[in-house]
Amino acid sequence: MVHMRLAAACLIGMLFTIVLAGQNDDTGLRSVQGVVTEASGKPVAGAVVQLKDTKSLQIRSYVTEADGSYHFAGLSTNVEYELQANKDSVTSGKKTLTVFNTKKAATVNLKLKK
Repeated sequence: MVHMRLAAACLIGMLFTIVLAGQNDDTGLRSVQGVVTEASGKPVAGAVVQLKDTKSLQIRSYVTEADGSYHFAGLSTNVEYELQANKDSVTSGKKTLTVFNTKKAATVNLKLKK
């Protein structure tokens, strides 16, 4: 009888662990930041950085600060994102934040082409 209770307790413990392991939590979030620069390397204030979720195709935008910096938070680690900057019809190349980049705070700098 004692062995059956012990076995049942172990089984319940294992099931509880499996259920908890399958749940999503906030640890699956990350952020990306960077600086937008001209071809010469000078930071660009007022550039629009677009972040595209490649699964949902949803786009978020950020207008760069005076030092050319931008920041997006609350990004899923299970989604790839495309980043591109634009200022006065001049764009940067597209860069991808991949699911293989495991950094919680990734840095992706963007350079405008001229």
